[in-house]
Amino acid sequence: MSTLARKAILSMAGNRLMTGLMTRHGLKLGASRFVAGVTLQDAVETARKLNEQGLAVTLDLLGEGVTTREDARTMAEGCAAILEAIHRERLDANLSVKPTQLGLAIGAEAAMENLTQLQDIAKRTGNFIRIDMEASDTVDATLDVVKRLYAREPNVGTVIQAYLYRSPKDLQELAELGMNVRLVKGAYLEPPSVAYPKKADTDEAFKRLIAQHLSAGCYTAVATHDEAIIAFTKRFVEEHAIPRHQFEFQMLYGIRTELQRQLAGEGYRTRVYVPFGTYWYPYFVRRLAERPANVWFVLANLMKP
Repeated sequence: MSTLARKAILSMAGNRLMTGLMTRHGLKLGASRFVAGVTLQDAVETARKLNEQGLAVTLDLLGEGVTTREDARTMAEGCAAILEAIHRERLDANLSVKPTQLGLAIGAEAAMENLTQLQDIAKRTGNFIRIDMEASDTVDATLDVVKRLYAREPNVGTVIQAYLYRSPKDLQELAELGMNVRLVKGAYLEPPSVAYPKKADTDEAFKRLIAQHLSAGCYTAVATHDEAIIAFTKRFVEEHAIPRHQFEFQMLYGIRTELQRQLAGEGYRTRVYVPFGTYWYPYFVRRLAERPANVWFVLANLMKP
């Protein structure tokens, strides 16, 4: 997909008319391929089915850019319910959250208040929280919050995006703490002043980050559907005698499902990112922007009677 086409698709994420239309009809038009549903029960049922196939899960209540303490508190309560449901249903699953979902756009202390409460629930239930990374202008604030939380209790980890030039340094600082990190290519629209504009450069940066974090002896979640990156990871861990309990592959719900099962069948720990909730539209748009096939999938659903 061209850069221009990708920009055009990503611009739809903030379009109010499209947001309203897709929120009403999008799950029927194809979004359900990528989103487990709108309720926690939908997500629990999806997670259980994936567990039965030998796949681990990370559950994500969709929502971002919250600007009031009340809304952030509501989101935190929803995330707390996820942790309790995972424990109650004995799922092989953890929780992913976006920091702006929990108040980071209001201020670090607002986010810390909500995140520490979730961290306490995760500690009580023996679980783990992945604090996602968002657009580049939130990276510093997110890393500051993550480091504070990790010092409090090491049951949290975060995400590093390969397309950002700053990522090797950020990853080194997290490795010095021994932090569990998910590595991704990056899905936000970033300027060339802060991120690699070419996919080939991002791919090479991604490989370097994988090697960097694995070599540091830290748990590494390699989040990709790219078979070349997966093959690189397999070779690297084999050549460097890195045990399989030190890493996992992660993929998105609804994408490369056969590959997910194949990796699990080969004995690699494989985790599926399962998003749900009513605020699914921006997430869905980012999935469309990643691959032209995703756009054609939705268009095909639009043509159905």
